[in-house]
Amino acid sequence: MKFRKRPVVIAALRLGWDTWGSMCSFAGIGKLSEGKPEGCYLGEDGKPRKGHENTDKIGLLIPTLEGLMVATEGDWIIRGIKGELYPCKPDIFDETYEPVEG
Repeated sequence: MKFRKRPVVIAALRLGWDTWGSMCSFAGIGKLSEGKPEGCYLGEDGKPRKGHENTDKIGLLIPTLEGLMVATEGDWIIRGIKGELYPCKPDIFDETYEPVEG
């Protein structure tokens, strides 16, 4: 059998320094220990680190049913149909989603 994905309208915001204020509201940023997404810095290896250096990128740790996911600067953060959050790489996002009016 073959199946086609149903068309669904999602809410998404791109992770970046310029969208951080909006991201805090959109994703409900808080403490990971409280089950909320938490901001972090990512080293050159793409792994979360404490503190930051000028070369670090902004990141977002997102608790999901599949475990902890790490979004990196430039990723899209998507709110699914049940309110769940997950990251999506820009190239996959562009292939999968298109803007809607309103």
